Amino acid sequence: MTVRVGLVGTGYWARTVHAAGLAVHPDVELVGVWGRSPEKAEAAAPAGVTPYDDLDALLGQVDAVSFAVPPAAQAPLALRAAEAGKHLFLEKPIALDLAEADRLVEVVEARGLSTVVFFTQRFVPPWEEWLVAATATGPLGGHVDWLTSQGPDSPYFDSAWRREKNGALWDVGAHMLSQLLPALGPVVEVAGARGTGDLVHLVLTHEGGRTSTMSLSLSMPPGVVRVAVELYGEQGWMPQPAHERDLPDAHARAVSEWVANIGAGETRHRCDVRFGRDVVEVLGRCARVLG
Repeated sequence: MTVRVGLVGTGYWARTVHAAGLAVHPDVELVGVWGRSPEKAEAAAPAGVTPYDDLDALLGQVDAVSFAVPPAAQAPLALRAAEAGKHLFLEKPIALDLAEADRLVEVVEARGLSTVVFFTQRFVPPWEEWLVAATATGPLGGHVDWLTSQGPDSPYFDSAWRREKNGALWDVGAHMLSQLLPALGPVVEVAGARGTGDLVHLVLTHEGGRTSTMSLSLSMPPGVVRVAVELYGEQGWMPQPAHERDLPDAHARAVSEWVANIGAGETRHRCDVRFGRDVVEVLGRCARVLG
């Protein structure tokens, strides 16, 4: 089965990950690229792919839509696509507002659509296998660090939404919650504190009394850089195995699972819009606690 897909987005991530991956995926026909700027849409469209200046025109030519835009823009655009009956491949977080996330879930369920949210860590086989195995042991808690340094040479350095919404929480925090929530369950209570710059520390209480902590920053000194996920239980600590993330491979796997679900009429996925909504809910609570 070949799925006709349209891409919404023209930025660095849209070009280097989404457009590049969709253009070569064996089960996808990348029909077109839309962005607010026709010039950027033309620049982002791979050879042979049509740039669109009318989103409705693109929606009329595709079965499904892949999104690579900031979350505040993604939520209303994805809702528009869902109302048109298009399957959705979304970036995290799916929204910055819980009401928007809830509305998107409502429309997706009403239309019977297949959705995948691209939490990249969940599509790296060694890490997903570790998460499944560790979760099966019934972990008691966990700790995660995402302490990185995004300087002027980073393609995300000038990202407006990350600056405005504390990217350490809403960007990388979403990655970490995508692993803590399936392992430890829904969050019932949040506590937190701010450090220097964008550094935040969160303590999460999960159902059943399990707890986890998150330390997140995108502006640490180079010598402090650390990304780690650890769960613990009766058998001791269970660290996520060291592995180099292959973004093109992770994207290809996520798209393959999405396409397979579309073909099978399957609307549930471990990283679907409902799970994306739950991540937004926890992020919002963390933001309120941090002030």
